[in-house]
Formats: sequence, structure tokens, C-alpha cells
Amino acid sequence: MFQYSARPDLLKDRVILVTGAGRGIGATAAQTFAAHGATVLLLGKTEGNLSRVYDAIEAAGHPQPAVIPFNLETALPHQYDELAAMIEREFGKLDGLLHNASIVGPRTPLEQLSGDNFMRVMQVNVNATFMLTSTLLPLLKLSSDASVVFTSSSVGRKGRAYWGAYAVSKFATEGLMQVLADEVEGVAPLRANSINPGATRTDMRAQAYPGENPANNPRPEAIMPVYLYLMGPDSSGVNGQAFDAQ
Repeated sequence: MFQYSARPDLLKDRVILVTGAGRGIGATAAQTFAAHGATVLLLGKTEGNLSRVYDAIEAAGHPQPAVIPFNLETALPHQYDELAAMIEREFGKLDGLLHNASIVGPRTPLEQLSGDNFMRVMQVNVNATFMLTSTLLPLLKLSSDASVVFTSSSVGRKGRAYWGAYAVSKFATEGLMQVLADEVEGVAPLRANSINPGATRTDMRAQAYPGENPANNPRPEAIMPVYLYLMGPDSSGVNGQAFDAQ
């Protein structure tokens, strides 16, 4: 497990957007960032799930979050522009962006993978990630110390049979992170890195491995040290790196 101990006020006064914040690793990351002082913008497609995370953060007495219902699969370019304008109007800047939302898609041989399924996975995991990153870059550059964190996978670093579009999308995610990191190096107070969460007890993991005993995998809370490290000032200057949470 990645070793890092975060001080309680690590993310004080920071504004951090988390995609896929309604459940799983995204919900846990959002609550963890809030617990360390951040104002968290909860982005996801299911408002009910986001509201539950909102309520948990409020009940714990952390900074008031914001709920942003947003469907990454169907969003049009003007909706990304409207999102950026809203964040600038309400918060004035963005200090962190965690690209957490992903879909697995069918686990099947490439020969049996339909074009529709391939494109749907790429739309959510790659195209939407690019659109969100490019649209929010001007806001991130208004921060004195901004961090963009991409969510990768072991199959995005070494391809494996039957991981289909998901593996391809995670290779693309690593590429997007590397290109962005190289572009901002020494130019903007901004860094980009990726995290491979590893086997974690989430619904998505259960979907990918239906025969596995989920109790053998750590809960999302256990992998939060690397997320805190990359979102906080202690990782200033760390750029273009691929991290493993476990």
C-alpha cells in the first residue's frame, strides 16, 4: 500500500472536482478530500447518489460541497463550456481534478466486441476525460498549485486478453496524462499524474470479477493515501508519474 500520512488541513481552501463521485472510489475520495479541508465538486450522472455523498460530507461538518449532475456519455461540447463557466462564477478557480469515472464495458475477445460497445467505453473513459481536461485547464491554471489525477489500471500498462475497450481506454488515459504533463512542465503551476487503484472492493470490481470474494480486496478508504498525496502540496513538482495505490 502507498505510504503517506496527510495532515488534517492538507487541502484547506482547495476546490477539487471529482468525477464519478456518487459511489465507490469516487465517493470515498470526495469524502476524504472534504475531510482534509477541500471544497469538493461532486460530478456524476446519478443525482441521488451524489446527494447521499453531499449529505455525508455536510453531516461530518466539512466544507459545503456542490452537486453537479453531468452525464459524461452524452454531454455535448457546449455543456462542458457551461460547466467551466459555472465553476469560475461560483468558485473562481479549480485546484484539483480527479478523473475517476469509468465504465468497464464487455469483457470479451476483441473479435466479439461490437463497435458500439467499444465506442461507448472510449466515449466515457477517454473522450469525456479529454473534454473535461481541456475545458477546465484555464481554471486550473488560475490556481497557484493545481493537480490533475487520471485513473488508470494495470491493464492500461500491460494489455491482457478479454479486457477489450477498457484496456485500450486506459492506455489512452496514460497517454493523455503524459502529454499533458509534458506540456505543463515548467510552464504552469500544474501537474498531471495517474493512479492505478488496484483490486478494490467496489461494484465495478464485482462486475468485472463476479467469481471473486470481495472481502479479499481492500475497501476504497485503504487506498486514499496516494490520492491525498497527489492532490496536496506535498506532491508539488511531481509530474508525469504513474502511481500504484497498492
